[in-house]
Amino acid sequence: MTPDDTADRADPFTARGVTIVVPAYNEERGIEGVIGRLAALDLGVPIEILVIDDGSTDGTRAVLERLRGEVPILRVIEHRTNRGYGAALKTGFAAARNEVVVITDADSTYPEDRIVDLLARIDDGAEMAVGARTGSEVNVPLVRRPAKAFLRLLASYLADTPIPDLNSGLRAFRRELVQKYRPILPQGFSFTTTITLAALTNEHRVDYVSIDYAARSGRSKIRPIRDTLGFTGLILRTVLYFNPLKVFYPLTAFIGLLFLASLYYDLFLIPGAPDVGDKTVLLFAAAFQVLTIGLLSDLIEKKSRL
Repeated sequence: MTPDDTADRADPFTARGVTIVVPAYNEERGIEGVIGRLAALDLGVPIEILVIDDGSTDGTRAVLERLRGEVPILRVIEHRTNRGYGAALKTGFAAARNEVVVITDADSTYPEDRIVDLLARIDDGAEMAVGARTGSEVNVPLVRRPAKAFLRLLASYLADTPIPDLNSGLRAFRRELVQKYRPILPQGFSFTTTITLAALTNEHRVDYVSIDYAARSGRSKIRPIRDTLGFTGLILRTVLYFNPLKVFYPLTAFIGLLFLASLYYDLFLIPGAPDVGDKTVLLFAAAFQVLTIGLLSDLIEKKSRL
């Protein structure tokens, strides 16, 4: 347990200040309202608003230039080219002046007034507090809901804990959590998915606060089919990295069932003398090899923690 975990509640972790990181790419329609609402927050602690302009090609930069003269606590860092959502967040975490960092989007979808609730969870000992989009007003397009539900259920199974919202963009962190896993965090939209799975599979405390989610301002940058396939692969890779047996055991069981079915067919359903076919032998070898690789992967992962 760290000194921060046992600190007196009169001196909460957030008392040192909070940095709010806002990644922005072509968000000229929503960014001004977001900055205005963030600047108006009364969190009772020093606040820094840090916008990462990720190579915007619309009027976002002009809006931010004007706002810099109007909002004293606003800082802007510009990427010369579009590098991705995750890359913008990495830049923000590296440049943050405070050890508590909040992230939110620039499209006016998240309720900024709930940031105070997320910070309360950080002060209570959580290393990450997530605004879970499970409130009474959640505007997620119907076409995206089946894929999101599938990914959430898959991730919950592999992480061995319920995950109300896998990739919410409204979160509060202890900065050290993100810096610890920075080498494996991706440059794109899967940043939040990866840090969620990394935290949960390594027993960091993650709290959830139910929030509403408004219809976005401007066009979504999510590509439903391509990104769903990408997120599925990412979930599997991340869990393989931290808890490989959650993937290899089910795969071994599935191949084992195929082996038993093939063995039964060879011995009892083929006319003539019982004989084990080539496919049955191959399935047995495959199940044995997958299990062996899984056990070796688990051994390597556990040894790496020593």
